[in-house]
Amino acid sequence: MNRPPFGQSLSRRNVLSSLAAIPAVALLAACSDSGEEAKAADVKPAAPAAPAKPATPAAATAPEAQGTVDMAELMKPGALPDKQLGKDDAKVTIVEYASMTCPHCAHFAETTFPELKTKYIDTGKARYILREFPFDPSAEAGFMLARCAKDNYFPMVDVLFRQQANWVGVQNTKDALLQISKLAGFTQESFEACLTDQKLLDDVRSVQKRGANEFKVDSTPTFFINGKTYKGAMSIEEMSAIIDPLL
Repeated sequence: MNRPPFGQSLSRRNVLSSLAAIPAVALLAACSDSGEEAKAADVKPAAPAAPAKPATPAAATAPEAQGTVDMAELMKPGALPDKQLGKDDAKVTIVEYASMTCPHCAHFAETTFPELKTKYIDTGKARYILREFPFDPSAEAGFMLARCAKDNYFPMVDVLFRQQANWVGVQNTKDALLQISKLAGFTQESFEACLTDQKLLDDVRSVQKRGANEFKVDSTPTFFINGKTYKGAMSIEEMSAIIDPLL
């Protein structure tokens, strides 16, 4: 029987209570599993993903793929239903594994994703799926809150990425997350109920474990574009160079 990374025998308030106790230094390596909390999560050692390269005036060369996966396997349902933007019949499918506390993921979300959405997702050319790959309890909490936001999953993810500096590595992550969550409509009660939902926590960890074991995800962000693997935050020029030949 597979056990959740932190063990089911722990208190249901484990994640909630741990947020206030995490030292800031433990959250700084959020794009890999170099922290002690992440080691407990049973994920293979990871190299930090490369930051997005500066945009170039000329057309960028498509980055070289770092592997391939079976699309049928990649798209099989997991512990949590996929959160998707775009049409099911789009010619291009982009699956991103990200961590809410990863600065490279936040950089991609702020600098590349808006144009990716306008140019490809909103036009029906690509669909985008975000999957949870947390490396620490704070990232787990962020994803749990996004899931609890229901139809506001992507807006909540966007807010947490944009506000990352205000809740990652601060003295009291729990209180910082609570303040952001209240702006998104959470109450103290719904916030605590979300972060003490053991099944949701187990499911988030299952998504991470599947990504690591089945698709060899070991750093964030990792993208699968029509089955090809790309690691690290990319510029819109680099993503366009990959996507355009597939349309």
